[in-house]
Amino acid sequence: MYDVYKIRQDFPVLSQRINGKPNTFLDSAASAQKPQCVIDTMYRLYSSCYANVHRGAYYLSEHMTQEYENARKIVQRFINAASEREIIFTRNATESINLVAACWGRKFLKPGDEVLISQAEHHANLIPWQVIAAETGAELKVFKIADDGSYLEEEYLKLLGPKTKMVAVTAMSNVLGTVFPVRKMAEQAHMAGALFLVDACQAAVHHALDVQQTDCDFLAFSGHKTYGPSGIGVLYGKYKLLDSLPPYQFGGDMVEKVTYEKTTFDEVPARFEAGTPAMVQAIGLGRALQYMQEQGMENIAAHEAELTDYARGRFAEVKGFKEIGTARGKGGVFSFVLDGIHPQDIAFILDKEGVSVRTGHHCAQPLVERMGYTSLARASLGMYSSREDIDIFIAALQKAKTFF
Repeated sequence: MYDVYKIRQDFPVLSQRINGKPNTFLDSAASAQKPQCVIDTMYRLYSSCYANVHRGAYYLSEHMTQEYENARKIVQRFINAASEREIIFTRNATESINLVAACWGRKFLKPGDEVLISQAEHHANLIPWQVIAAETGAELKVFKIADDGSYLEEEYLKLLGPKTKMVAVTAMSNVLGTVFPVRKMAEQAHMAGALFLVDACQAAVHHALDVQQTDCDFLAFSGHKTYGPSGIGVLYGKYKLLDSLPPYQFGGDMVEKVTYEKTTFDEVPARFEAGTPAMVQAIGLGRALQYMQEQGMENIAAHEAELTDYARGRFAEVKGFKEIGTARGKGGVFSFVLDGIHPQDIAFILDKEGVSVRTGHHCAQPLVERMGYTSLARASLGMYSSREDIDIFIAALQKAKTFF
């Protein structure tokens, strides 16, 4: 049995009161709260065994190195990568995608080539490709989604062709909650001769990932969304692909031999982890992923699916409420407008009721504008979200309506 109330006890921030009201946190799509086990793990590292990794021939450094590399193995198992050498630690998913765009794009893209993305992409999976396309003479293509936010296979296949060298697509939209069929899309991309990158920032939180089953070439996600610390991200890449790429940054711990005349670089993954890494954050991320697996990824997915249905069933009770993005099988991300009330005003009123939601273009400005808006409010679920959170949210929205 999935006991959400027991799980909530593991997240200390949820016991706080906001403006004298229960903490109804509905902004997990932006950044999730942290369980006590992650907080304790990072405190333990800083207070009892902190030292730099891969460098010291003494106990603290060796112990920290062991934990850091064990975190890499935890990530490997979490996404079912073939080897821990296919796991690169970055600052966040944004840096992961930038790394691929810069290292792969500069080496392999040329004039006439195409990179294909969807209209539903976060800026982090749009701008790097936009920039590298302009730099290399390649062209960025964008395939359309439906008015309700649904994936349109015919639009994808219309633009997927022999000139396509990379397809980069979100597995789940951070604005619409749309879930994209990345396994099938990857197969179609490979048949066209293209590589396939998955932005799994939202998907990693809600569903089990299997990079071998999906057969993606690259995948990125962030620690802060998966109940881990900020400042840490993951890039997965098939080993042969990673081994074909030059380094992204230069400095310590990614070199094989350095002279004043020439430098040779280390093997993957060290080649892509220049300088002192975010080692405490990486280990904290590993503990967060273990915590998710202890609850059961299938259990989390089932709980959130039930809660998504419950929330969408209650939206009709709020006069003037319009959900933006209603694709079948969508995840627990609800962008919305409320007739006559600006999203910022909605957020202000909800905050007075202890409810935290996001407003703006959600780092997906072209997508929000494609849906017909300049700004949206957004509520999003996490593994700790409950029916009571939804009830409080609905009551707060109804109260907001009384002010206008």
